[in-house]
Amino acid sequence: MHYFKRILLLMITLCLSINMTAYASMAKKYVIGFSQVTTTEPWRLLFNKELRAEAEKYPEIQLIVRDGNDNINKQISDVEDFIRMKVDAILISPKTAKEPTAVLNKAYHAKIPVIVLDRDIDNDQYSQFIGGDNKIIGKAVGEYIVNLLGGKGKAKGNIVEIWGGKRSSPAQDRHSGFYNVIKQEPGIRLLGEAKDGDWKQDKAYEIMADAIEQFPKIDIVYAHNDPMAFGAYMAAKDVGLHKLIKFLGIDGIPVEGVRWVNDGILTATFLYKTPGDEGIRQALRILQGESVQKRISLPTLVIDKNNAGTILKQNGLNR
Repeated sequence: MHYFKRILLLMITLCLSINMTAYASMAKKYVIGFSQVTTTEPWRLLFNKELRAEAEKYPEIQLIVRDGNDNINKQISDVEDFIRMKVDAILISPKTAKEPTAVLNKAYHAKIPVIVLDRDIDNDQYSQFIGGDNKIIGKAVGEYIVNLLGGKGKAKGNIVEIWGGKRSSPAQDRHSGFYNVIKQEPGIRLLGEAKDGDWKQDKAYEIMADAIEQFPKIDIVYAHNDPMAFGAYMAAKDVGLHKLIKFLGIDGIPVEGVRWVNDGILTATFLYKTPGDEGIRQALRILQGESVQKRISLPTLVIDKNNAGTILKQNGLNR
């Protein structure tokens, strides 16, 4: 009799254990909403790819990705939806700094962790920011240009700068970091007024075409991303000036910027690592109750003829 009681007790304990394990597994399911500004740019596609790949490593994560269609009002609406859905965390890479601040603050104060990726907002009412330090990248661009044009104190040349979205924090920082370096060189001239290419190749082509008509001598084009640098190159090539001008961009995607450097189209690009995979890792840490840094700066790298080929080989893209 005692034997059967022991068996019964063991079976009850085992069932309870299984049920508790299943319950714990269910309780660990986290829904994460991500608002991506656009999916029309290769850098953004890589961003999404790395974010999804990282999320797939964790069966407890359910990821919802919304495309903002390059429209900040669409992104605000998507975040409102995430709040109504009571997601466990919100990730966003916003088009602009000012407009989404109110809705993200609303989520943050509703105790939903908010992680801002790549582009900052107007205050720090969020859980974490992850992205490259665009002022440091801009500074690196400025220093590289000074060396191209003759070195510190001796540099001479004319530069066309093509901005990304002027209302975005990366564009502002990429300009200020660069400008704080080149303004110390009396021989360097920044041509014309600031022109906004909105990160688009076709708009950069138009800006460069106008610059070629306006200015008789252009030595360097500094574009705030690689597609715009390529657009400027194509405009110069169409009038036979591409070999007389050096083109610099930012992003450093192997299939795009790195290949263009290796092919001699761009003189250099500067790595701006996508923050998607790190965003998922940090969101999970927050949801599991761990403390995290308020801001994480991702590393950068100068990519030119000295290392472009190696990077392509490392990514299986060597020809």
